[in-house]
Amino acid sequence: MRCQGGPDGVGRRSAMSGAQRGVLPGGRWHFQHGPIDIVIGAEGDPDAVQASHAAAWGRFASVLDGLVAELPQLRLPVDGAAQACGLRGDIARRMWSACAPLVAEAQGFITPMAAVAGAVAQALIAAYQRPGITRAWVNNGGDIALHLAPGSVARVGLFADLARFDGAAGTLATDAAFSVRFDDPVRGVATSGWRGRSHSRGIADSVTVLAASAAMADAAATVIANAVDVDDGLIVRRPADSLRDDSDLGAIAVTVDVPPLAPTQVQQALQRGLACATRLQARGLVHAVLLACQGTLLPLLPLIPLMPLKAEAPPALVR
Repeated sequence: MRCQGGPDGVGRRSAMSGAQRGVLPGGRWHFQHGPIDIVIGAEGDPDAVQASHAAAWGRFASVLDGLVAELPQLRLPVDGAAQACGLRGDIARRMWSACAPLVAEAQGFITPMAAVAGAVAQALIAAYQRPGITRAWVNNGGDIALHLAPGSVARVGLFADLARFDGAAGTLATDAAFSVRFDDPVRGVATSGWRGRSHSRGIADSVTVLAASAAMADAAATVIANAVDVDDGLIVRRPADSLRDDSDLGAIAVTVDVPPLAPTQVQQALQRGLACATRLQARGLVHAVLLACQGTLLPLLPLIPLMPLKAEAPPALVR
């Protein structure tokens, strides 16, 4: 996606960090730096919106450099028994804090990188938590942080299976949608699965989590997606470090191909994921979850509310 030019350096590369920004249709903004690719929308008083966008850009310019500075530590497994986090940056510490309660559900292995996209989105949404902003969203590759003022609602579209995505079509028919209201205990939405941009140990096409923060939603989606699994010799798995030499998962086997499975196998895998999600919900770590595998959707209520979405819309749409 190319950035559009404009006043005040819009569309120009930051001299210090290499971060770029550009205006998108509808007054949204696109921030990009290396692997971080973010779309931001905000509504409210025009002056407040402009000030919030400026503050978010100021924060974004240093995000990647801050993460790279602590990357060796961020790739280490979280010690669930540790009393304190040894990381320095606020985003790095937020990543660690989101993952620490999930160590047991992650079979003893989870690194702070499981929450990186959500934690970055959460850091940027803070720029919009000010008077005059009625609602705002930061979408970091499908992991979304929300700000809602009293009385406001955000509607999020869900696309369950990336295998059906046709980028040439230009539009995307979403599978479902849900609404998040101001009084709902949800400010983060995240999705994980074996078809996504990150590796997964499970076979879920997608697991979408609604939680109090984007960082927790991101980490929990990773763990629940890993739990959606079944034993089948035709499922292809490879060591993560054979696919990406800098993977924080090391030699852990991750899913690279899943053949069509029998309905009973799909249900078995989904029930394993649902059991994990239910335990996290009972601990207050997630609010609602939607699991998808080979055309079957399994919700963990309350989903607020989930409904078919007739119109075509971009993925992870917030409107």
